[in-house]
Amino acid sequence: MAGSTLGTIFSISTWGESHGTGIGVVIDGCPAGLSLDTSIIQAYLDRRKPGQTKYSTPRKESDTIQILSGIFEGKTTGTPISLMIQNESQRSQDYSELSNYYRPGHADFTYDQKYGFRDYRGGGRSSGRETAARVAAGAVACEILKTLGVEVCAYTKKIGSIAVDYSRCKKENILSSPLFMPDLTASAQAEEYLSSVLQEQNSVGGIIECIIHGLPSGIGDPVFQKLDASLAKAIMSIGAVKGIEFGEGFAFSEHLGSEMNDSFMYSNGKIQKYSNHAGGILGGISDGSEIIFRAVIKPTPSIAKEQKTVTTTGQPTTIQVHGRHDPVIVPRAVVVVESMAAITILDLLLSSMTARLDHIQAFFKKIRSI
Repeated sequence: MAGSTLGTIFSISTWGESHGTGIGVVIDGCPAGLSLDTSIIQAYLDRRKPGQTKYSTPRKESDTIQILSGIFEGKTTGTPISLMIQNESQRSQDYSELSNYYRPGHADFTYDQKYGFRDYRGGGRSSGRETAARVAAGAVACEILKTLGVEVCAYTKKIGSIAVDYSRCKKENILSSPLFMPDLTASAQAEEYLSSVLQEQNSVGGIIECIIHGLPSGIGDPVFQKLDASLAKAIMSIGAVKGIEFGEGFAFSEHLGSEMNDSFMYSNGKIQKYSNHAGGILGGISDGSEIIFRAVIKPTPSIAKEQKTVTTTGQPTTIQVHGRHDPVIVPRAVVVVESMAAITILDLLLSSMTARLDHIQAFFKKIRSI
């Protein structure tokens, strides 16, 4: 299977299956000298960890991170960093029936069509559990970005039809809300709504918003490696994501150019914009404003409500998917979106260092003076 690696300079390769021995990631291109230990990575994984609220799968996993290589005496060595998470609560028997039919909304059918074989234990590589490895890598990327003054912050903007009110939003509320919503009033409303969804044995989707602050202008390329295109690829690689928009996004279709163009001004010794309808990206390159994008998360496809499907031999049947599943994917996906954005941003930031000769000359001039 190809396609398990992302990035050019700062690259990650994830491995493992939902019900295998464990999952993990190998990070290549991390610079030497970054202070890093398990507690830093664990804090990110704990935000994604299952079984913490009644709105997530009851599967109990500690998601304890193990650092196998790349760190010595609390600092990165510049060599590949290998991280592993043991699977501790596999209940593969919950999925034994899946070998006989295809679940609606899952990759069961398409896996069989592509490979002629599939790991039906919770979806194997297509399981959302694979994203824990991405979060571990994202924690490393976020730590590097912090040293450069770049911050990536994602949160739940909407669950079902219940959206946050920006006038009530506070950053510190994100970790206080079980749904990772910065508006606690909206969070309480969404929690009440989710309780009714649970009683109906159903699931619901939502929207995650992500803001990247402190990214300088000039990051990204004008053609195939556009900043927004690269972010879109990374975010859309998350299994539950079905759409992404930047800045005003699809609302651009409802306005005139005179309303949506971001006019420039000169203030505080630099060129800035009066507005940020573009979401911080012009021509595929960062313009120095906040990068703003939103990702749409589909409802959890595994539901106990009866659904129509067919067996692997084509016979019609109905199923009720049992096991341990999230009634809403959105809250646990927040840190996954944040991580994938950080990995992408860092890789493009490092790639941009060779874009201008004067920057390369300045770097080597500094090296020679040491």
